[in-house]
Amino acid sequence: MSLTKLITDAASDISYTDETQYGIRVIPFQVALGDRSFLSRIDLDNQGFYELMEQYDEIPKTAQVTPFQFQEIYLQEAQAGVTDIILVLINDKGSATYGNSLLAIDMFFEEHPEYAGKIKIRSFDGAGYSSLYGAPVVEAAKLLEAGKSAEEVCSYLETTLPNRQIFFGMYTLRYAAKSGRIPSAAAFLGDKLNLKPIMKIHGGEIVTAGKCRGENKLISKVVDMTLAAMEPGSAYEVICGNDPQCAQEAAELMQRHLGYGPAATYQIGAVIAANSGPKVVAISFHKKAE
Repeated sequence: MSLTKLITDAASDISYTDETQYGIRVIPFQVALGDRSFLSRIDLDNQGFYELMEQYDEIPKTAQVTPFQFQEIYLQEAQAGVTDIILVLINDKGSATYGNSLLAIDMFFEEHPEYAGKIKIRSFDGAGYSSLYGAPVVEAAKLLEAGKSAEEVCSYLETTLPNRQIFFGMYTLRYAAKSGRIPSAAAFLGDKLNLKPIMKIHGGEIVTAGKCRGENKLISKVVDMTLAAMEPGSAYEVICGNDPQCAQEAAELMQRHLGYGPAATYQIGAVIAANSGPKVVAISFHKKAE
């Protein structure tokens, strides 16, 4: 009898409810801030992390998931009788985590040849952050619950992940500058001019897609750019940080234009907030076919 286990990491930002309801395994990241070191989602929830960020005038540091950690995960699942492991992980161009998951597959079977032919391990580059791959993970879990096979779920992920995109608006450039996501000189000038950038995340690449002056126009700009780029009639998700009102306003604007609301609301956790700051507004969606 086959048994499939779906695994993602904490940067997917899936809710605790979805994690529990669908039995998705979420791998935490080690995060260091000031004199504190903790596991995201386990030692601190999102609100606890936001509060910690306010206490320290420095940028949080996150660590990749190592091949040895993946090996241990594979062994645990194999010992539990799992026949198929499907992983969907943080953008390969922003973290070595996905690459480490692949290295660990070969290492696992070398050390545990007794599982050869008994368990299949497949790993997908989420090619982005937060709900860009978090939402497909939840949908994949729903497919499994509906009785779809591991092969059918992998086919869904292969088709869906390359067509996902996010427009991501940041209210401060401080964190992105210090983490290297935006050149420090550009970030300094942007803050001086009160310019708020909107980043496009697609296919693992992060580029500046637009900007607006002042916070008041940021949400409407993200919405306008999303409406122009998304597949008509398709689902979308809104994303916020420590201010849920941002997601609510974006959802209301989207509903006004489309006639339907978001499929879900995501809140960024420690991994994303460490690079973007705690206050953001974003929308993830299926992009138009080119």
